[in-house]
Amino acid sequence: MDITASAARPRALSVSELNHQVRHLLEVSFLQAWVEGELSSFSRPASGHWYFTLKDAKSQVRCAMFKGNNQRVGKPPKEGDQILIRGKVTLYESRGDYQIIVESLEPAGLGALQQAFEALKQKLQAEGLFEAERKKPIPTLPRHIGVVTSPTGAAIHDILTVLKRRCPGIPITLYPTAVQGQGAADEIVAAIRNAERHGVADVLIIGRGGGSLEDLWPFNEEKVARAIAECALPTVSAVGHEVDFSIADFVADLRAPTPSAAAEHLAPDQSGWVRTLEQQLHRLESVMNRLLRDMRQQLGHLSQRLRDPRRELQIYQQRLDELESRQLGAMRQQIQQLNQRLGHDQQRLAAQSPGRLLAQRLEHIANLGDRLRREVHWQLNDHRERLAHASQSLHLVSPLATLDRGYAIVGTDKQPVVRQASDLYAGDGITARLGKGHIEALVTAVHPGDEPPNSSNRKL
Repeated sequence: MDITASAARPRALSVSELNHQVRHLLEVSFLQAWVEGELSSFSRPASGHWYFTLKDAKSQVRCAMFKGNNQRVGKPPKEGDQILIRGKVTLYESRGDYQIIVESLEPAGLGALQQAFEALKQKLQAEGLFEAERKKPIPTLPRHIGVVTSPTGAAIHDILTVLKRRCPGIPITLYPTAVQGQGAADEIVAAIRNAERHGVADVLIIGRGGGSLEDLWPFNEEKVARAIAECALPTVSAVGHEVDFSIADFVADLRAPTPSAAAEHLAPDQSGWVRTLEQQLHRLESVMNRLLRDMRQQLGHLSQRLRDPRRELQIYQQRLDELESRQLGAMRQQIQQLNQRLGHDQQRLAAQSPGRLLAQRLEHIANLGDRLRREVHWQLNDHRERLAHASQSLHLVSPLATLDRGYAIVGTDKQPVVRQASDLYAGDGITARLGKGHIEALVTAVHPGDEPPNSSNRKL
């Protein structure tokens, strides 16, 4: 084995590492791709995902569309359909197959309209026109409903049929407009603004029946979307069938899957009201009958308990006499108790006369004054003795007493007390304090030690 050649060879990638790097390169290079071709090998397993091949005359590519995305496709495609897909190019690493993860699918030929739809949707969404915070509440019981649609289309017929069945008492005003073809968008905008100026309706249905994407396109135009967003009336978008979504659906305050569903949502069920009223009436009748029955029973009981008024008066008179007698006895007893309490209070007041208390307090104050004088006199004598003793002790240790025995305290201008000879020099001026008075002298020689002075140890 050639060790040199082995060391020079770069590290080999595993198959998994290679596929992972290729997948990363594909996803970075193709963030989003639109591809058109013929659908082939279409399959729908139990998971709900779609798997198919997209091909043309020369090549083919595998595709996968997961359940969350394919549910937005109205009608599933079939073998041989020419379709337009939008998705992410990637690699299925387990098999090493290059494939497209499809996000949207539509028949070929509608691609330009779909791209315009997506572009406008993203634009208006970025402006906040789809936000729930800006949507106005829909009235639960509208007084007047306005409808912006074609006067000859199926939408107005469905709306009128539902309203007649559920609540025929709600008035309706039609604001006619074309709902497809050239100039339909301008007519829809004018009808919306006309309904707003009219000021009769308190909610507005805007819609039409189902159709192709081209037929529904006026409701995907920006001018219509902005007119709905700016409308002061609460708006309900009802465009197409349940699988159809338009820009108007996202901008309106409420999206109904069909015109009939919009009418169902706005109109209360009159038959339900009637049933509720009948139930309430039945409950009211039952309650009233029960109350009348109870009152009849109570009236019968009261009639049986009713007695002769004269007998009742005699009973009340006798009871009044008893109460009067009891009241007089209670008053006499209370007066007697009050007199006893008054005598006790007078005795207590005499025992606690202010004059007697004042004499006791004055005598107590006089005793305290005598005690205070004796205590002060004793304290003064004690302090005098202690002061004399302290003065005698202080005199014994006083420097002045030492001076009286012939000693002196020597100091200089800079040193009040000189404790050793080495602190002085010949020629220094000193002051010596004696027992009486002081002298000033000049140092002629300094002898630091205890030896007798001689010329050899003189400090100059």
